[in-house]
Amino acid sequence: MNSIPNPKLYELTRSIANWYFSTFYDYTQSGKENIPAKGPVIFAANHVSFYDPPAIGACLHRQINYFARDTLFKGLFGKGLVQIGTIPVARENAEVKSLKAIFKALKAGGAVAIYPEGTRSPDGLLAEPKPGAGMIACKSRATIIPVRLFGTYEAYGRQRKAPKIGGRIHIAYDRPMTPEELDPGKQHPERYLEASRRIMARIAELRMPSEVVC
Repeated sequence: MNSIPNPKLYELTRSIANWYFSTFYDYTQSGKENIPAKGPVIFAANHVSFYDPPAIGACLHRQINYFARDTLFKGLFGKGLVQIGTIPVARENAEVKSLKAIFKALKAGGAVAIYPEGTRSPDGLLAEPKPGAGMIACKSRATIIPVRLFGTYEAYGRQRKAPKIGGRIHIAYDRPMTPEELDPGKQHPERYLEASRRIMARIAELRMPSEVVC
């Protein structure tokens, strides 16, 4: 069982994204050794840019299910999104449909990328999380990899109409968080929000190293 319908097309798309970031940016990573080779994984990242989804996984051979607006799923491009395992986010019933797709991917042993803040930061700074990511983490019992993106806001933040070429983009992958580490338990009055806060606290601790050996 695979959460990516067409792994070969996904790998081609990933390779192109990796070439793009490596060619036009100083694209580096740290902590890739923390990523499990198999089993359900949630990449929980800060969200500051249009670049975030491809930047998270372009350098990884672990295939990831991403999200895209349902309006993009049209024609040949839409079919391609489906084939590489992209999860559509609908304007109506978005939460229910997206959650079902997330849990289905994780149940298949796949990986998904989610953003505890829920939306792109307007200024590149970390924001307060929403309970959704914590709920997914607690219910799925998947391994959580906190991820922090550096430089993607400067390159293509939500205020930019076009990307700025050049500059450094760094992706930091933290050590895994176990379900026991992030879940405060069913008796906690804000169980899911507290889980999201714990994830965001780990993201906030990540720093961009001064020197990276790729």
